[in-house]
Amino acid sequence: MKQEATDVDGQGESAAMDAEFDTVAAWTADVALDLGPEHHVPAGCRGSGGPAALHWFLDRLAPEPRATFLDVGAGVGGPAGFAAQEAGVRPVLTEPQAGACRAARRLFGVPVVQAGSALPVRDASVDVGWCLGVLCTVADQPAFVAELRRVLAPGARLGLLVYVAERADVADAPEGNHFPTADGLARLLDGAGLDVEDSAHLADFAGTPALWQERADAVDAELERRHGDDPRWRTAEEQSGRIGRLIASGEVRGTMLVVRPRPVRTSRPA
Repeated sequence: MKQEATDVDGQGESAAMDAEFDTVAAWTADVALDLGPEHHVPAGCRGSGGPAALHWFLDRLAPEPRATFLDVGAGVGGPAGFAAQEAGVRPVLTEPQAGACRAARRLFGVPVVQAGSALPVRDASVDVGWCLGVLCTVADQPAFVAELRRVLAPGARLGLLVYVAERADVADAPEGNHFPTADGLARLLDGAGLDVEDSAHLADFAGTPALWQERADAVDAELERRHGDDPRWRTAEEQSGRIGRLIASGEVRGTMLVVRPRPVRTSRPA
């Protein structure tokens, strides 16, 4: 559920991101489809929070049944599939990686547009949606947050899951990740004209239910069985392991926000 990132020679960061969000995303769809429908959502929610956190978002976003629900940087579509099951919404996804786009269509049958930070969405046309675990993978974060603000209709609500760093320089960060600090995130939102309506921390929610975790683990085990010798699998696992270690150490924290566009003030005629 991430955006594009490249380093100066176009190789290191992009290769790591491609492995995690393109190649392994496609493999994940293959495995989840083979294991059965009950594995689809758990397999697709890796890095986006478990059911308790997703329910927190849906309770506060309060989408109407059958409402169009925009998921920006949707990955293989697990959270969008969860929202469709639990709230009856009609998800529309954007995702920069072709493999993840195909995986989301195969697993959840939802509309997916391949797009990165520039969203192919009309101005002020989105009433509700979310963007989960994406911001830290974007190099030009002010432009991306401004783009999120651009597509939101007056009064819209957007859920954000942002991995926030305790300090500016994070050692051993996954390639392609640029974690904002809490102050930096506040400045980004304020500069884009987005106001925080509610907030929480991912770590404060109950652990993943046992059955959900079993299904996610079954997908991971089968992925490793099939592809464990492939360097792309090892690269993706190393990326995942790095952020896991940062979260466990407290250097990075999952911050959950519900934001609304700030009303545009118009000056009164003299």
